[in-house]
Amino acid sequence: MKQEIIIAGFGGQGVLSMGKILAYSGLMEGIEVSWMPSYGPEQRGGTANVTVILSDKPISSPILNTYDIAIILNQPSLDKFESKVKPGGILIYDGYGIHTKIMRTDIHAYRVDAMDAATEMKNKKAFNMLILGGLLKVAPIVKLENVLLGLKKSLPERHHKLIPMNEAAIKKGMEIIREI
Repeated sequence: MKQEIIIAGFGGQGVLSMGKILAYSGLMEGIEVSWMPSYGPEQRGGTANVTVILSDKPISSPILNTYDIAIILNQPSLDKFESKVKPGGILIYDGYGIHTKIMRTDIHAYRVDAMDAATEMKNKKAFNMLILGGLLKVAPIVKLENVLLGLKKSLPERHHKLIPMNEAAIKKGMEIIREI
């Protein structure tokens, strides 16, 4: 098993933390992990992306040109990464930030209306966990219990009280993802 993943969007959408939680989840499962963030000087509001590799074999390089899974949270990221999803791969996006149709017909595209769901939950910070839940539904690459352990590891202890809300957001994301 090897999954090469790109998560891309604006700074402040939880792109890097979503990647970190996914990487910690892989560590909890005892698999090889690579987490490589990339962002501009304006971390909040600028573009950001993170490459995560989860593998049952050693990872030779964290640098990728193509991806098994792309999680896309804004139009500039779709423009940049849609063509880099491997044929047969998965593209997951939030409908709020994408203004053009997914053009590829050789990949599986899924929409998660995470911004709308986060608004309904009255918690905009749940956005990235809704997206992560959608990913886990269509590609269960790590177990939910390990995601929760990864969340606990990546959140400062003062925020551990938010773990139940994040778990609810992950489960909601699993419910609302749909293939287009």
